[in-house]
Amino acid sequence: MSRQPGFDRHYDAIVVGARAAGAATAMLLARQGLKVLAVDRQAYGSDTLSTHALMRGAVAQLQRWVLLAEIVAAGTPPIRRTTFYYGDEAIGIDIKPDSSIDALYAPRRTVLDRVLVDGARAAGARVEHGIAVTGLTVAPDGRVTGAAVRDRHGTVHGIAADLVIGADGRHSTVARFVGARNYRQSDHRAAAVYGFFAGLENHGYRWFYRPGVSAGVIPTNDGNSCVVASLPPERFAREIASGPEAVFWKILAETSSELASEIAEAKRQGQFHGFPGEASYFRRSFGPGWALVGDAGYFKDPLTAHGITDAFRDAELLARAVADGGTQAFRRYQTERDALSVDLFATTAAIASFAWDMDMIREHHRRLNQAMKTEYAALAALATPVALAA
Repeated sequence: MSRQPGFDRHYDAIVVGARAAGAATAMLLARQGLKVLAVDRQAYGSDTLSTHALMRGAVAQLQRWVLLAEIVAAGTPPIRRTTFYYGDEAIGIDIKPDSSIDALYAPRRTVLDRVLVDGARAAGARVEHGIAVTGLTVAPDGRVTGAAVRDRHGTVHGIAADLVIGADGRHSTVARFVGARNYRQSDHRAAAVYGFFAGLENHGYRWFYRPGVSAGVIPTNDGNSCVVASLPPERFAREIASGPEAVFWKILAETSSELASEIAEAKRQGQFHGFPGEASYFRRSFGPGWALVGDAGYFKDPLTAHGITDAFRDAELLARAVADGGTQAFRRYQTERDALSVDLFATTAAIASFAWDMDMIREHHRRLNQAMKTEYAALAALATPVALAA
């Protein structure tokens, strides 16, 4: 294997994946003074499947990481209200400002991922796009000691590292190479069809529920809103042959005729996209010389729009474990992640099952809200140099 000019022989950490989880982790490690290389298959600033919505914990972290101002400067609209529609009943909740934030945000990934990558580079990390990991190097004692990467020209390079971090999503290459196994899984999943629409008023996050279907409206950049229509995966599989657009309008009308009429008056931007749903899991996320973060290590159904918030939380927990060093620190990372996730995981699975009536979905949301408060309190307590470095 050749070594590309500019690639150093050794890094303290290689982060595979440079989106929400990976770029945040690379930035936090670089702010600790580590020599970090982050690589990603996709182009810098490219779009990806996402619900976009940031919950309070994620916005507070961006503020502490001194990145929130860039999100705002990119024209990301503030979210100051969340409304839940249970059939014909609407329950609105104002976003109460606190000492760190006065609004929520839902940036397009073309905005958010660029800001995070730029933050990682500013901290001293090297971030390269268009690069795929083709294998890991492993010592005789089983410890991961580096990675083999293929550049955009097809050349493979061997790079040594003290730690290889998989932040490469649900179908993580790193997780596959190290044999990381799922130790908890839920087969409850929601399918979805989503699109972007211009011309909608910013009423904050809006979530709509009727038995067997749901929908969401998430204001994002460039005057657009991401509109999502969700349904059970079995129904998605039966009806997607008619095309994602037909499924979208059918589910939207069943969820809320008023919403369907409102969206019909807006201007669609681009194509509709379908997501058939995927099983949720907890996956072993550390071992000798390796760790997993973000969806690579823990994934729950996107119906509750909490994935980016999870990714930021876990990036900070993992960065703290790296700073502390040792097997116990990495074990604590996984244990803390799981403790903060278990109620979110179970409640999200219950919502994604669509096995609820209007009273049950209200109770699921009460439990979800309590789990989010617990998570936010835990994040606020992380007063480490990693979190506060500029």
